[in-house]
Amino acid sequence: MSAVQSVSAEVRDRAGKGAARATRRAGRVPAVIYGDKKEATMISLDPKEIDKHIHKKGFFATLLDVEVAGKKHRVLPRDVQFDVVTDRTLHVDFQRVSKDTKIHVNVPVVVRNEAAAPGIKKGGVLNIVRHEIEFICSPDNIPQMIEIDLTGLDIGASVHISSVKLPEGATPAIRERDFTVLTLAAPSAMKSEAEDAPAAAAAAPAAGAAAPAKGAAPAKGAAPAAAAAPAKGGDKKK
Repeated sequence: MSAVQSVSAEVRDRAGKGAARATRRAGRVPAVIYGDKKEATMISLDPKEIDKHIHKKGFFATLLDVEVAGKKHRVLPRDVQFDVVTDRTLHVDFQRVSKDTKIHVNVPVVVRNEAAAPGIKKGGVLNIVRHEIEFICSPDNIPQMIEIDLTGLDIGASVHISSVKLPEGATPAIRERDFTVLTLAAPSAMKSEAEDAPAAAAAAPAAGAAAPAKGAAPAKGAAPAAAAAPAKGGDKKK
């Protein structure tokens, strides 16, 4: 079962932009809890408390128990709005969940044992194609992270979802193809050498075909050189 974090909240009396602005002026963060075929609950949060959760990796895959007026709501974070200038948290959306709910969550990808990858030691470039993977699962089966072991990976290797150990009860949202999660590419210097090698090999024979030395006899079958024109002012035949 996924770890559940706790957050305290207060009820908001009114909805709307004006009420939300008033909540922020009071030093709190407006939020809403919706879903599970129940009426939406308008709440406000302590900014310091909620920001501790928001800035943790995998926040949107974290189950929360939001306590409002003595009642706990099991929720999943769905959206956070930030101030574009100050980056302050402006609003948070939570979705109610139950054990029977099927949800889509984005789970962070974490790599392990980079030092045990021969490709990394050779200067290879690790390219994480998907920093998060979307899964369909029940709230009790939300993975905290997807770990990928780089042990033994060499330059040119790639890891696809089919080779990743997935947690029980969680299914990738993309099922029609075996998508790439990460690759280990050659460094730029190695790529340049590989690209230059064919050009150098092609140039070598051309360089060996040198022009004939001055005074050398023309090749067999070659046309004789044209006679030189007489110098200006030279003697004419009588």
